[in-house]
Amino acid sequence: MGDTGGHAVPDKRGAVVAALMLAMALAALDSTIVSTAVPQIVGDLGGFSVFSWLFSGYLLAVTVTLPVYGKLSDTFGRKPVLVIGAAVFLLGSLLCALAWNMWALIAFRIVQGLGGGALQGTVQTLAADLYPLEQRPKIQARLSTVWAVSAVAGPAVGGLLAAYADWRWIFLVNLPIGAVALWLIVRHLHEPARQSPTGTRPRVDWAGALTIFACGGALLTALVQGGVAWSWHSTPSLTLLGTAAALVVVVVLIERRAAEPIIPGWVWRRRTIAAVNLALGALGLLMVAPTVFLPTYAQSVLGLAPVAAGFVLSVWTLSWPISAALSQHVYRRIGFRSTAMLGSALAALILLAFPFLPYPGSAWQPTLLMLLLGAALGLFQLPLIVGVQSTVGWAERGTTTASVLFCRQTGQTIGATLFGAVANGVLASRLGGASDLDSVTQGYDTGTAAPEPVRGAIADAVHAVYLGASAAAALAFLALLLLAPRRFPVLTPAADSAPGPDTEDTHTAETGPPSR
Repeated sequence: MGDTGGHAVPDKRGAVVAALMLAMALAALDSTIVSTAVPQIVGDLGGFSVFSWLFSGYLLAVTVTLPVYGKLSDTFGRKPVLVIGAAVFLLGSLLCALAWNMWALIAFRIVQGLGGGALQGTVQTLAADLYPLEQRPKIQARLSTVWAVSAVAGPAVGGLLAAYADWRWIFLVNLPIGAVALWLIVRHLHEPARQSPTGTRPRVDWAGALTIFACGGALLTALVQGGVAWSWHSTPSLTLLGTAAALVVVVVLIERRAAEPIIPGWVWRRRTIAAVNLALGALGLLMVAPTVFLPTYAQSVLGLAPVAAGFVLSVWTLSWPISAALSQHVYRRIGFRSTAMLGSALAALILLAFPFLPYPGSAWQPTLLMLLLGAALGLFQLPLIVGVQSTVGWAERGTTTASVLFCRQTGQTIGATLFGAVANGVLASRLGGASDLDSVTQGYDTGTAAPEPVRGAIADAVHAVYLGASAAAALAFLALLLLAPRRFPVLTPAADSAPGPDTEDTHTAETGPPSR
């Protein structure tokens, strides 16, 4: 096939899509498959007091590397970044399977995360490179389906491997999947040769990359561990937050002087990208309410067994990809911004309805709300990702995609910290003392409702969290209403292949009915 502008040029696009879905599955399965094997891992390696870093360390590495990989993919191409990222992820998986103690496993999980950042960002970018705007919803819907299937299959696969084989197999199973993905990418994905617009050799802003990594690591570590491993007013928290604040200043100074900054200023100067960043940051914030607190609510308040509680949560993974796939029929009529605003408004109303459920209620009630929430978020997220990717050319798409994913990941981290504090504050006021959600749920068997005073306190705590999540959805709505243009400035096909300038003047308004 010939050159199609700045887009990736595969010999067989279907084979490349299969590779992207396999690569996305590696990242999507990771947390869910590991979580079910934690008891076996702790029983074998010990380290119960620090096992949470199996997840925190991986999340930190993924989040702080997203902007770096986004810029590298714009500079050197998607293929080398994806191949190297997949190789690092598989190396980390192999090392995790060979870990001899908990600290070694945590270190190797961080190595996995260093590769996982490349998988998440580059796969989403390539999905936009491979298809024109009219066809992008199809590939995005497929990727959403991968996340949905992984959310359901991950715990089951992890439990089976831990119970009937060995926990090390949850990492070894990544190797054949990743090997097939790598083979397909190397064999079938071909990109046009990249040349610097100035004709000079591309330069990498390594100082900016290392500073961003350090800044993000300090901030996210403070948010993840504050109030858990140490109090918010302790020396570690204050030191990490102070270090992060100082490094923010250093990052700004470095990036303003860099010839090819990792985080260019146009990411926040362009209204469309800035609005999508804020809206998806709010999406990450609100997602914490169901993913973290709903299983506890289902078990402690409704008295469901863990499997049934997991089903209450997992139903949104059924409606989300279906809604995402159908969203193209909506945004082609009313536009990306209006579709996303509709989804965020519906999400706010659905989350707001949760505290008004009957107490203690039946399992079908939160299940129905989760089904509706997934449908609302499908209308919210996918139009924003497809829309913002369509406003930039090939040379800026990696950076843009990484910025919105970074904001979503950061929103989730902030949400876990913020809503955890809200839930613990409500519990403390209801039960007295320094009660927190973990301590009050450890004194009774799973699958049975907590004692009545505790059950009522947990219900109130989760209701408060859902109110906060509804407010986050409302913030996303306001960000789009006040900041985003009525019509996203979509690039023409000819401009799509060229590096975009620092303005939106070369864009054209997306198709749809005229603005009123």
